[in-house]
Amino acid sequence: MSRTVQITFDAHDPRGLSAFWQQVLGYLHPAPPGVELEPGVDGQAAWDEFVERSGLPEEQRNSASALEDPDGVGPRLFFQQVPEDKVAKNRVHLDVRAAPGLEGDERMAALEAECERLVALGATRLRRHEPEPPMSGGFIVMADPEGNEFCLD
Repeated sequence: MSRTVQITFDAHDPRGLSAFWQQVLGYLHPAPPGVELEPGVDGQAAWDEFVERSGLPEEQRNSASALEDPDGVGPRLFFQQVPEDKVAKNRVHLDVRAAPGLEGDERMAALEAECERLVALGATRLRRHEPEPPMSGGFIVMADPEGNEFCLD
């Protein structure tokens, strides 16, 4: 029997980090309990209203956030607030498939274009790895706004 997974990020700003990854992956914030959203509608505004109505203290309103794949294929992402800073390289990271089916110069050009888009959203470009056939088609290592490394692959 297979299992599904949720990928959890420790974060200083769960809301901000989830907004970044929403733009990277095209995921959506799910609806809060008891709220129905139209298909394809992001739930972040509904969450804002939900926590306001619930009386959640202001200092607790950014303690967690989540994203889900609207197609139901990818894993759920969960962002939880922690007080400590990131201090070392990730031992697990995400590979964002930004150039599926492309090879060589065409692939690297597509990765560079996506890298530029993500830098404009707050990511940091760390380094580029050139293609090394047959084992690597080339990739770009990046970091999200809180320093978590990921690859454009």
